[in-house]
Amino acid sequence: MNSSKKQKLGFRRQRRTGATAVEFALVAPIFFMFIAASFEFSRLNVIRHTADNAAYEAARKAIVPGATSAEAVTKANDTLRVVNTVGAVVTVNPTTLGPDTEEVTVTVNVLMDQNGWIIPRLIGSRTIQSSSTLQTERTGQ
Repeated sequence: MNSSKKQKLGFRRQRRTGATAVEFALVAPIFFMFIAASFEFSRLNVIRHTADNAAYEAARKAIVPGATSAEAVTKANDTLRVVNTVGAVVTVNPTTLGPDTEEVTVTVNVLMDQNGWIIPRLIGSRTIQSSSTLQTERTGQ
């Protein structure tokens, strides 16, 4: 290769030395935003599945003869505590479980903006709601 071609290649390389830094500065924020969003939505998906499980486990606790709605709420909160859920509201319908109760519905509401890790403001004040209805094992007499 002659010296004039080598000089031209060297000149091109010298002009592009800052291009990589500029390209990284433009692409990196978008890339890291996608990474943060994937972590956030994965977390919320875990909370959604845990809320489903908490409602089901609490309803199972409530359908047994002699169980109370307070025991069902405690069971749901214990299940939600596994993933460090904050501000969950658990309701049991009917609130008083007696021998004539035929079915029990447990509803779990989890505020998304209180349970986000990275970007809770983007999610807003939405609520994850899960409900489970089971027939009781009580014998009505």
